[in-house]
Amino acid sequence: MAKQKIVVKVTTHNDKKSRKALKIAGSLCGVESASFVGLDKDQIAVTGEGIDSVELITLLRNGVGYAELVSVGPAEEEKPEAKESKATIDGLCEDDIMRKVML
Repeated sequence: MAKQKIVVKVTTHNDKKSRKALKIAGSLCGVESASFVGLDKDQIAVTGEGIDSVELITLLRNGVGYAELVSVGPAEEEKPEAKESKATIDGLCEDDIMRKVML
């Protein structure tokens, strides 16, 4: 299965409810990460494999109150940047280059 990202809008009135919502989201099977997103930090982004979005919404509604499914889609995978190992030295004479190699 491919990784998926689920974004859920949750209305919480205090920090206790916010922490509880994040704890509920992180407790599901297959969840790798859960974090607050959005301008008002009123959305929870959950990423992982095989996450049941209906179960997530049901648990959040029972535990916190209002919860709305915003989006479900594939997770954006970070591609490692390929770094070249070639050192380019411009404008130096051969003696300067040899000194840098010796260091």
